[in-house]
Amino acid sequence: MSSDYKVSLPNEASMTAFGHAIAHASGGSGVIFLLGDLGMGKTTLSRGVLQGMGHKGSVKSPTYTLVEPYDVGEQRIYHFDLYRLSDPEELEYLGIRDYFDEAALCLVEWPNRGEGMLPVADMLLNIELDGYGRTVQWTPQTEKGQKMADRLVKAI
Repeated sequence: MSSDYKVSLPNEASMTAFGHAIAHASGGSGVIFLLGDLGMGKTTLSRGVLQGMGHKGSVKSPTYTLVEPYDVGEQRIYHFDLYRLSDPEELEYLGIRDYFDEAALCLVEWPNRGEGMLPVADMLLNIELDGYGRTVQWTPQTEKGQKMADRLVKAI
């Protein structure tokens, strides 16, 4: 598997556009962990992915609900934000296993808070401050993730 890939994104619009590219590169399924400090743009990136999949409504951060489900046509997309999770075991009560199937696209913010309860990510996306913009580094973790990463490189 290839290692890391990186792109600099100067503003919110470019983060959203990169989310569109991720949507297409994913093929509509997979598990993507979104890493980065508060305010780095994880939800903005997720909004771009959802819009890239065809979602027309608003996209809110699931900070308090832990997960926001989206149905776009036949496609199921789940946006998780585990920031407020106090114990990974709480995910059992949420029915976490039901969300991660081969046909769904799962975007997980703060995956470290669910350690031990989450499946292996197909791809890790790490967002860091870069001046006034952001740098996004992505690392495939599975064969499916490598295919996503390769498609993403061609798309940007």
